[in-house]
Amino acid sequence: MYDVAIVGAGPAGLSAALNLKLYEKDVIWFGDRGLSAKVEKSEQIANYPGAGLISGEGLNRRFADHIREMDLELTEKKVTNILGTGENYQLLAENDLYEARTLLLAIGAVTSKGFPGETKMLGRGVSYCATCDGFLYRGKTIAVYCGDPRYELEVLYLADQAEKVYLYTPYKDSTLTKDPASGNIERLPRPIGRVEGDMRVSGIVLTDGTEVPVDGLFCLRDAVAPAVLLPGLTLDGPHIAVDHGMKTNLPGCFAAGDCTGQPYQIAKAAGEGNIAAHSIVEFLGK
Repeated sequence: MYDVAIVGAGPAGLSAALNLKLYEKDVIWFGDRGLSAKVEKSEQIANYPGAGLISGEGLNRRFADHIREMDLELTEKKVTNILGTGENYQLLAENDLYEARTLLLAIGAVTSKGFPGETKMLGRGVSYCATCDGFLYRGKTIAVYCGDPRYELEVLYLADQAEKVYLYTPYKDSTLTKDPASGNIERLPRPIGRVEGDMRVSGIVLTDGTEVPVDGLFCLRDAVAPAVLLPGLTLDGPHIAVDHGMKTNLPGCFAAGDCTGQPYQIAKAAGEGNIAAHSIVEFLGK
């Protein structure tokens, strides 16, 4: 049982992790070792105090150096589901379950609302975790939405399990359909428009109206929508609703960074991470 589980390795998650380390809290921190993709892709950053004019890549390197100096550890597993028990939080990350007394969501701004029908069919043919659920589709036909090239190994794993994979990627430089080991992968000609099914997924419909019968859909994205990730969480539009202490409506659950709303600024995210850490320490003290 950890004191705190942090989900997200951007500036908000890092700021919270640093402060909680100073307070000697037992923390499990989930995120990519590449840290924030948004920061990394920024051409130049001019408004982060003390950093001067710096590239996003340069700032991410400084973040990584700080993590090493503070001996912080990142767990590179994608959290796909969180359950609040009333006294603690259980987090499913790939095939492992973790428990923590408090939770900090620093998942960034989730731009994708998902496909119509996706939330309804979650757990009934829609999955966010290839290694968790891939074996359920041995010999079956599935569709896969792969939102980033770093998930292509998961697509290959799914192709090894399923008889047929219909793949859509929003980027063009995928080599998956050219790989000899992926002969059962067929690229979809149009984006996925919606998910069909009653008790189970029965197919997908592309944006041009084409119907594709499938037994399941895997959505491999950078982040899961907050309301799907943690049922019962109150939202303010697409963002997580918080008070001035970064508390959500759920006891022991906090949020910080872009996921709480605009402005989407690195300095704002770092400040909210700091506030959240202090609120968590106060909550644990009670």
